[in-house]
Amino acid sequence: MDKIIVSIAPCKAGEPVCAEKLAEDVKQCANLGASMVHLHCRLPDGSLSADTSYMKKCFEKIGEKADLVFQASTGGVSDMNIKERCNPLFYQRVESASLNAGSTNMGNDVYINSEAEIMYCSKMIYEHKIIPDIEVFDIGMIHNIERLKTKIPFREPVYYNLVFGHLGGMQAQPEDLTAFRSLIPGNARWGVTHYGRDNWTFLAMAIAMGASTVRIGFEDSAWISETKEANYNYQLMERLSSIIRAMGREMATPQEARRMMGVL
Repeated sequence: MDKIIVSIAPCKAGEPVCAEKLAEDVKQCANLGASMVHLHCRLPDGSLSADTSYMKKCFEKIGEKADLVFQASTGGVSDMNIKERCNPLFYQRVESASLNAGSTNMGNDVYINSEAEIMYCSKMIYEHKIIPDIEVFDIGMIHNIERLKTKIPFREPVYYNLVFGHLGGMQAQPEDLTAFRSLIPGNARWGVTHYGRDNWTFLAMAIAMGASTVRIGFEDSAWISETKEANYNYQLMERLSSIIRAMGREMATPQEARRMMGVL
């Protein structure tokens, strides 16, 4: 099996972000085997924004302490239009970016990604020579991307990030993962994000099934066990790295991750 690209999404939505403290936490994650860091474009108070200046500062501070693949988000539920959501793509150090493959319910929110918006975001990602990480929240979104391949020259291998746990989307249970995984095209790679995770069973199952990427971090869940929350992202990374090694798999270095993704 491939080595596993471990992505850290370290910022919980709506909570203040200190670039210096964030960089130190992410550095510890890198020391433990993380190879990619995923950031939204936020203001210091944690709110989503079209202003990329603080996102850039966070990436720069992280880059001073560790070599990691920089992945920017083009998503998140907000009132920004798709052009504003794509502002992070203009930051030259971004190597990968999320590409949301369709609309979904998220509890009381509706996360809208129309076909026109997917097309625009895809075009911008490739114009900036960035590798898309295609986020899919239900099986229909895989079919959506396969259909759009006739209009968008997606670079192979396509990376699908299967997102579980949001209310209204696929749930973190064996049947859902098995169904989702069975429809991934054979020439694509896939990984998982478990939103709201309070245990590690589901991620362990995905690792055993051959996931190429696993995303953890406070953006998705701070739970280190069913009864305890982590204070730092690196505590989650300690737990994940022990699981990966116990299962006989290895974590990719940042340079190996870049080769796997086609960044280099």
